[in-house]
Amino acid sequence: MAGTTVTQEENKNENAEVKDLDAKQKAALVVVSLGADKASQIYKYLNEQDIEDLTYEVAKLGKNTNAQVESTLDEFYKLCLTHKMMTDGGLDYARDVLEKAFGEMTARSLLEKVSKTLQSRPFNFFVKGDPKALLSLLQHERPQVIALIMSYMEPAQAAQVLEQLPESKRIPTIEGMAKMDRVSPEAIAIVEEEMKRKYATIITSEDNMNLGGVDYVADVMNHVDRSSERRIFEELDKANPDLSQSIRDKMFVFENILDMDDRSVQRFVRDCDAKDIVYALKTASEEMRQIFFANMSKRMAETVRGDMEVTTNVRLKDVEEAQQRIVNIIRQLEDMGEVIISKGGDDGDVIV
Repeated sequence: MAGTTVTQEENKNENAEVKDLDAKQKAALVVVSLGADKASQIYKYLNEQDIEDLTYEVAKLGKNTNAQVESTLDEFYKLCLTHKMMTDGGLDYARDVLEKAFGEMTARSLLEKVSKTLQSRPFNFFVKGDPKALLSLLQHERPQVIALIMSYMEPAQAAQVLEQLPESKRIPTIEGMAKMDRVSPEAIAIVEEEMKRKYATIITSEDNMNLGGVDYVADVMNHVDRSSERRIFEELDKANPDLSQSIRDKMFVFENILDMDDRSVQRFVRDCDAKDIVYALKTASEEMRQIFFANMSKRMAETVRGDMEVTTNVRLKDVEEAQQRIVNIIRQLEDMGEVIISKGGDDGDVIV
């Protein structure tokens, strides 16, 4: 009994400590728990003031109890889960799932917190709008304005808008998204005011955000149908060949081989240097290795396995370069119609 009483008292003390943490302290605790590498990735999405505040909180965080860490990470996870359910499935769907998982009180609290964040997102009217309706609103805007607004959309939605833009604005819009980086609240506010006057939409600004970029455009292009993709790249190859190549490089990564059919894997493996395969598979998952071994000759598989065993001290840079060379071969074969890369849209004109 005495031991039980002590444990209950410790739990009460730990719960009290958890409640004492404010929002900034919790943010600092999440960052510390993630580790230096992952935390550094978060910092690039913050403005200078946020970085300064968060760094200060991290510096003075000190020791924390297990209860504090677990409770804070649990809250962070639930907020991320709630945000995803609300954006993917809607408010009613999120409420139903959260109530079943965490109870009515917790669900209500999570929905209130996330709702405030979603409501404050710039261009929320456009993000929730139908692509065809958005097109009628955006097609007469400057490419820079279209690029800014599209950067707040999900890639699939942005792709639908991009496909229907006038050809004269399509390439400048892609270039605008690719070159966009961190946008100041002042710049966003100017565009918001213009949209407010034209479309009677009230949108609030938020702090600097990482928008657009080549990675984002590549993601958008992965959702564009194949015929539109070809037309866009033909135009982009003429207007900005360097950007065109950068986007192509980002569109298909080594890990996407997992989604390819066996015939396509067998085809590109024939053109690969055995040394590149050895290097590329050094950091690959077991599933990836099995895909390669299952789609090459028995003799080649034995050779690659043997070389992998004796090949040591390989630099990550060499692995990445080997993987990129394989990806380049796949992209070239895809352009020739000899392999299939699974994507949305109509692939009826692809030659196997």
